[in-house]
Amino acid sequence: MIILLGSQKGGTGKSTLSVNICAELLRLKKTVLLIDADAQGTSNNWSQDRENTNNLPHLDCLQKYGNIRKTLLELSDRYDYIVVDTAGHDSKELRSGLTAADILLTPFKPSQPDLDTMARLDEIIEEAKIINEELKCFACLNMSPTNPVVNEAKEARKLLNEFSSISIIPTIIRERKAFRDTISQGLGVVETQHSKAKAEIQNLVNDILKELESKKEKMELSHA
Repeated sequence: MIILLGSQKGGTGKSTLSVNICAELLRLKKTVLLIDADAQGTSNNWSQDRENTNNLPHLDCLQKYGNIRKTLLELSDRYDYIVVDTAGHDSKELRSGLTAADILLTPFKPSQPDLDTMARLDEIIEEAKIINEELKCFACLNMSPTNPVVNEAKEARKLLNEFSSISIIPTIIRERKAFRDTISQGLGVVETQHSKAKAEIQNLVNDILKELESKKEKMELSHA
């Protein structure tokens, strides 16, 4: 199964979520490939730092740019999951990746500039679905304030309901120092004692796996 992270804006935390999703899938004993399709190379740098840290599960990582569709399709049978980190803008990697992915996860912060990019992403998704009809797309509220008094998350969810191609994934990822601290060490928060951040990533991955299982069941029924 292919999980692609992409958006139309930088600074939404795509790379941080990508590597943490990989760490949780490894914890679940899955075979995982991380593809860094963002020229900034944040995910690949994290992977290299991880290789220098002892006693961590190994993660295969590949840098690939341009048209990544063929690569994704060729490698999809070799791993339980492929996680793709694309750049925060309209790109060849994003568009070609969407034609092969099972799920798009687009993280966004509860801010108007982030929400303003969703209309364009919605159009790109509709174009990708001409080729990849079974593509499922979810927005993940990321870097949300930890203060429960702040209602930005609720307001953002309400505004996103107007986009037909994008559903809201239940889990909210909060702005936590643990994410910044661990990424520089080649770790996922699930490999640390940061209980709140760890629970959020585990809940997010659980949400994703439920959607993938639902998609798999529907595909099996359609081919029965």
